[in-house]
This record gives sequence, structure tokens and C-alpha cells, in this order.
Amino acid sequence: QAHLVESGGGSVEAGQSLTLSCKAPRMITSTFNPATMAWYRQAPGKERELVATITGGRDTNYTDPVKGRFTIPRDNARKTVYLQMNSLKSDDTAVYYCNREDRELPWGQGTRVTVSS
Repeated sequence: QAHLVESGGGSVEAGQSLTLSCKAPRMITSTFNPATMAWYRQAPGKERELVATITGGRDTNYTDPVKGRFTIPRDNARKTVYLQMNSLKSDDTAVYYCNREDRELPWGQGTRVTVSS
């Protein structure tokens, strides 16, 4: 069983929305709940970059290009973190991954988001 399972990607037009999900089935609840979880993305030909984080206390932080458009809620009962993406732009095209902020877990396969303008 994978440590992290991302889903929800797809191909959309600019201005549309998508919600990504990340499940952490192998994390026990007592470890998941206080963990700062994060979404990252890797665009073609670019380095993987941090997009958003959420602490165990649900404090959130976002990289400037997505502020006001993306949100990162979490559901501790489901050991799941989401990335709600609105007003998508072509620059958001990338493979999206989740992990702990410290990147401690093995990476999942990611979920691809393609935004056409």
C-alpha cells in the first residue's frame, strides 16, 4: 500500500476549478493529525515547488502565485488533505504531489493537472 495517494487531476480550461485529494493510508491517526501536510507541484522542465501547507492546527500558507485561488483543507478522520483550486491558469499546469512539509514520506505518483487557455 502506498504511503500517499493523490487523485482528482484532469484537463480543464482556464478559469475552471478542480479539487485534488491526498490520502495517507499508512500514517496512523496520532501521527497524521499533528503533521504539517503540504501540496507540491512540478511543471514540465521545472523543479518541484511547494504550493501550500496546512498545520495540525489548520494554519495555512500559500505560495504567492496561488494565493486567493487555492485552499488546502484537511479531514483528519479520513487522513486526507485536499487542494481546492479555483480560477485555474495555464501556469498551474503540473503534476501535483502531497507529502509532509518535511518531505519525510516516499512520494506518491502524483496527479496531473492540465489547464488550457
